[in-house]
Amino acid sequence: MNLPNKLTILRVIMIPFFVLFMLTDLGGSASRWIALALFIIASLTDLLDGHIARKYNLVTNFGKFMDPLADKLLVCAAMICLVEMGKLPAWIVIVIISREFIISGFRLIASDNGRVIAASYWGKFKTTFQMVMICLMIADIAAINLLTQIVMWIALILTVVSLADYLIKNKDVLSEQH
Repeated sequence: MNLPNKLTILRVIMIPFFVLFMLTDLGGSASRWIALALFIIASLTDLLDGHIARKYNLVTNFGKFMDPLADKLLVCAAMICLVEMGKLPAWIVIVIISREFIISGFRLIASDNGRVIAASYWGKFKTTFQMVMICLMIADIAAINLLTQIVMWIALILTVVSLADYLIKNKDVLSEQH
């Protein structure tokens, strides 16, 4: 297993620890900051694994499938925690998670037809804004509440735009027969 794939697996392993610190006071008054640090480290592994895979030609089908899945698991776990904590409206999380299920369904259909569909730039922008939104919400700094709200709306808009882009570019997947 190559380094980018190991980083992807590390990101998945970090999720339960992140959730533990998000939803408990295991770390006392530092729990929120420990959760934020874990989330940032996990998010940075996403940037790093993709960079290494492309630079050293280590792109694999495992990575094409697992990297987006690891991102979805991390982001969805964080957003569900934020709903639990009353910091993020549930309807926004429903829209975002629905997009992820639709894309995952498309990827499964494509895979069944022998195709692997990698993440698009719109999807990468969406993920980046969602991760920034989550960091801002975890940090919960009153002085930047307006910025946090703006980033939340941008993340939501990018979620919808990236879904539309994905469906338009890959509409042939539904018509393919094997």
